[in-house]
Amino acid sequence: MTTRPPKIGRDFLRPDAPAKAAGVEKYAVDHYGENLLWAGVRRAGVPHGLIRRVDAAAARSLPGVRAVLTGGDVPGTNRQGIVHKDQPVLCDAKVRYAGDPVALVLAADRETLRRALALIEVDIAPLPGVFTIDDALNHDAPRLHEDHPGGNALLQATIEAGDGAKALAECDVVVTETFTVPIQAHAFLETENGIARREEDGRIVIIVSTQAPFRDRWEVSHALGLPMDGIRVIAPYLGGGFGGKDGATVQCLLALAAMHADGRWVKMWWDREESFQAGYKRHAARLHYHLGAKADGTLHALHCRVYYDTGAYAHLGGEVMALGMEHAGGPYRIPHTRIEGWCLYTNNPVAGAMRGFGVMQVSFAFESMMDILAARLRLDPLEIRRKNALRVGDRNSAGVLMTSSTGIGACLDAIADHPLWKDRAVWKAAAGPNKRRGVGLAAVFNAMGYGRGLPDTAVAKLEITPTGRFVVYSGVADMGQGNATAFVQIAGAALNQEEGMIDLVQPDTDRTLPSGSAAASRTTYTYGNALIRACQDMRRRILGRASMLLLVDRLEDLGLLPGRVRHPATGREIPLAMLAATLTTPERFCVYQYLMPVVPDPPATGKAFKIGFPHLLFSYGCHLALVEADELTGETTVRDYLAVTEAGRILNPQTSVQQVQGAIAQGIGYALHEDLQVEGGIVQTDDLGKYIIPTALDLPDIRAVFAQAYEETGPFGMKGLGEVASNGPLPAIANALADAGAARIFRSPLTPERVLASLQQGPGM
Repeated sequence: MTTRPPKIGRDFLRPDAPAKAAGVEKYAVDHYGENLLWAGVRRAGVPHGLIRRVDAAAARSLPGVRAVLTGGDVPGTNRQGIVHKDQPVLCDAKVRYAGDPVALVLAADRETLRRALALIEVDIAPLPGVFTIDDALNHDAPRLHEDHPGGNALLQATIEAGDGAKALAECDVVVTETFTVPIQAHAFLETENGIARREEDGRIVIIVSTQAPFRDRWEVSHALGLPMDGIRVIAPYLGGGFGGKDGATVQCLLALAAMHADGRWVKMWWDREESFQAGYKRHAARLHYHLGAKADGTLHALHCRVYYDTGAYAHLGGEVMALGMEHAGGPYRIPHTRIEGWCLYTNNPVAGAMRGFGVMQVSFAFESMMDILAARLRLDPLEIRRKNALRVGDRNSAGVLMTSSTGIGACLDAIADHPLWKDRAVWKAAAGPNKRRGVGLAAVFNAMGYGRGLPDTAVAKLEITPTGRFVVYSGVADMGQGNATAFVQIAGAALNQEEGMIDLVQPDTDRTLPSGSAAASRTTYTYGNALIRACQDMRRRILGRASMLLLVDRLEDLGLLPGRVRHPATGREIPLAMLAATLTTPERFCVYQYLMPVVPDPPATGKAFKIGFPHLLFSYGCHLALVEADELTGETTVRDYLAVTEAGRILNPQTSVQQVQGAIAQGIGYALHEDLQVEGGIVQTDDLGKYIIPTALDLPDIRAVFAQAYEETGPFGMKGLGEVASNGPLPAIANALADAGAARIFRSPLTPERVLASLQQGPGM
């Protein structure tokens, strides 16, 4: 524990680390209850069909079964969803993917639950399936949602700037390619789970692994017809989220089960196979690109068409596509763009939020195109990026004026001076027998916050206790990214208090205040800004009361020191515990609400987006990957990796490096290994023996450095950091393989089979 107030810009140990390392911190999965019931669902098992019959008689008669519920037992709308309410809690007429729940069972123990679920007979009349992007685009395909006006297109939109695609005719060089990326699973350690109970007063209490507790309360209320103030959601630390717990997973099912449990706790905990079958996924996508430039390498025009497979239900599909389209031109000046997007319903697993939120897909395409263009023009791939890098005052490819910190140029400059880039010929020559090496570059960026159309707000609540300690009441879930650490650090710095004097309350809809989801690289920015203002109000309140007790006329003559207020001129001081005892309960609390700024004059294009477009604030990064490919097997190893990131001012270097390294590790998995295989709507890679994620042995030493800037609107000058680094590994590794002499690969992941074929084919455009 520190013995002085935490400072901004230096390493700050995580207050939650000791309890987590010792195994005493309770995650949602660690919560049980006396006389516990277990809940689980019978899933459809078929991707598309009409429910003719659900026969639960045998299950209901099984000793130990408390209840079996079907679609007709769901009160309210029986529909959940963050933006579009199109997903049933329990299917009542139709199933749209194999993971759809058709019956909910409450049982005395897990074995009885397993047996009861197996006894439920479900008769589903099969319907033709829609399994690919081309299927969904076919006008004759079956419609998954009959009442949706767009058919199987959840959303179709266009962003256009300048003369759009017509300007391609003015280019000296145009390159054209198509890219395909697969479904990715979150594969977090703690699978979807929670526990719920109906209390004597009728309120439903849910303890759940979630990124959005206040939105969960709203979703449960809508889906089950319950009053919002009759629902309490508690969110302990999460064992991973990455977007996969941004939206209801077990929440509505748990609340429904609690309504039939006679006041007993009910626990639902998906095993790994169920998580793979029914959990949210990253969108598979197909990306068609035409990029044009002048002979000197100046980018001039971009026309791209992007297709996102959102699966059976909307979830956040339209918003994922919107962000992908906004980033489709990379962190560059391109005066003429036409970006067209389709977000499509299929009978595949439901796709939604995942770290990088639509941007990882387009980053692969655009950064590959930049290297292809550089080769066509015989230009250095770094220099063509530096030539076109966005600066303050430019408009990005979506037509948004860059008015905030824009640091991609500084990231590229740092790469240019690094030995991994300057000495890349030496690194490549060091390849062993039957090995080829290459160094690949990728420049990336990522927006912060929800964008226009959805107020991005946080409400900080701060207390000084009667003993003189401070309590920060956080409404933002911590899924391991370290925002809880940041809030303690920010409060300590703003109040000039030692870390040990500050306690943190994790999200609880009864105790904390709405502050949005732990998502969109927004949490420390929005809540941090609110917390600083609350600390400033608290500081004034403390000094005001101290001025009365110390008989001082001017607040500015007083100093707030660790554990006390001091009047330096006279040496008189008062302990905070003594001062706090003079405050009434209302006086001991300060609350401040912060609203993230938005683009003041958004471009007229993109009107199809109701929310999520455009954004004002972005973080930037430039990545270098040294890879080695085996000419005999095609196995690709990342030997070295450098990431330079501009995310404003770095508050805590230690956690910032960890964030970048974690994002890159996940990105390397996306690049080389992870491909959720779905055949006919059925997930085939349904456990970690089949779905391969990288381990420590698969990762290089990842060097993370920062090109620091100062974002005027951010708390202590910071911007969001959690997602931007995830966008770099796939394009950087793909570019490195091309640099190693392989034919360019346009489909990820870059599996040994694909790499071996490309090595045998050799370089070419």
